[in-house]
Amino acid sequence: MAVNHILAIVLAGGEGKRLMPLTKDRAKPAVPFGGHYRIIDFALSNMVNSGYMKVVVLTQYKSHSLDRHVTRTWYMSPLLGNFVAPVPAQQRRGPHWYLGSADAIYQSLNIVDDEKPDYIVIIGADNIYRMDFSQMVRSHIESGLPATVAGIRQPVELAPALGVIEARNGVVSEFLEKPKTAEGLPDDPMKVLASMGNYVFTTKDLVAALRADAVDESSKHDMGGNIIPWFVERGQCGIYDFKDNDVPGSTERDRNYWRDVGTLDAYYEANMDLISVHPIFNLYNHDWPTMTLLDGSLPPAKFVYGDEHSRMGHAVDSFVSLGTIISGGEVYHSIVSPGVYVHSWAQVTDSVVMNDSRIGRHAIVSKAILDKGVVVEEGAVVGVDLDHDLERGFTVTESGITVVPKGMVVSK
Repeated sequence: MAVNHILAIVLAGGEGKRLMPLTKDRAKPAVPFGGHYRIIDFALSNMVNSGYMKVVVLTQYKSHSLDRHVTRTWYMSPLLGNFVAPVPAQQRRGPHWYLGSADAIYQSLNIVDDEKPDYIVIIGADNIYRMDFSQMVRSHIESGLPATVAGIRQPVELAPALGVIEARNGVVSEFLEKPKTAEGLPDDPMKVLASMGNYVFTTKDLVAALRADAVDESSKHDMGGNIIPWFVERGQCGIYDFKDNDVPGSTERDRNYWRDVGTLDAYYEANMDLISVHPIFNLYNHDWPTMTLLDGSLPPAKFVYGDEHSRMGHAVDSFVSLGTIISGGEVYHSIVSPGVYVHSWAQVTDSVVMNDSRIGRHAIVSKAILDKGVVVEEGAVVGVDLDHDLERGFTVTESGITVVPKGMVVSK
């Protein structure tokens, strides 16, 4: 089947309240991740690697940096009719912003009318994973059903926090939103299938469901909460098990990796997954690359001073991005983004340091997330005394990660 019969829609309008303060000035999909990436780069890389080159990104909250990143980074060839286009809320269906994810697509049906796709792939922009969507589309077409939802296997004890899918003979029989209890799978009683928020629809059927939902005053106009149940009630929703997805270059260790980075702790843990000796999620998969646009004006990273008896600039078990200078400081088990400067005798441990931050001499940064442009002054400490961090107005997560907002100056 020709790939130009597919339209991909990426839902990137979420507010990301649980990621505050990282989402104070930016949309959740625009939050930096893994050094020089943004969260949305993982969703878009999956689409492009799957062969789908017509992609609409629906944005809404604090979308400036997200729109700019998508426009600059994901420039496709118009000569071939390809595009990755950010589309803000346009109020085409009334004087209101998006009422939910289903309403976002309903308000953008003009794009569907223009492109006339046979099938529509809809995914979120907030998760870290690899997935070949062409395999899910193939499964959808073979099923003959109008809708297909992707499910990932999760421990049964997590069911109260998930959208749980029950299926018989490949057809979803029930969709349970955060059930108190749930039955395990027949072939794995300790697991349930949870919705990944990834869907494939036959276009005409999706349009019909969206139009019916739009006039339903009791609806929350949500894809997972309303549109998928609409198809389930009619016995028209298929299931695609994520475990069956075979991504080129995947290892046994990172196969079927999927993380929702909706909280600060989850965001931190997903970053740490990247830098183990045998990564839980391997960014060095050249058969299915995670793509972004690097700043070509940045020089290589530099490590200076090699006097082991005085000061030595070095990094161990870490990502160190372009433009970084580690000048006599030490970086352990951390992610250092572009343009960061770590001064002499400073220590950065178990941390995520975003672009253009400065770590002063003798400063200590431990188990922390520093947003862009943070300055930790000489001798200052972050992440060691959590009560003091709270007193200074920093966020401290349940697991004890200190988060310093964008542009903050941390004094001794």
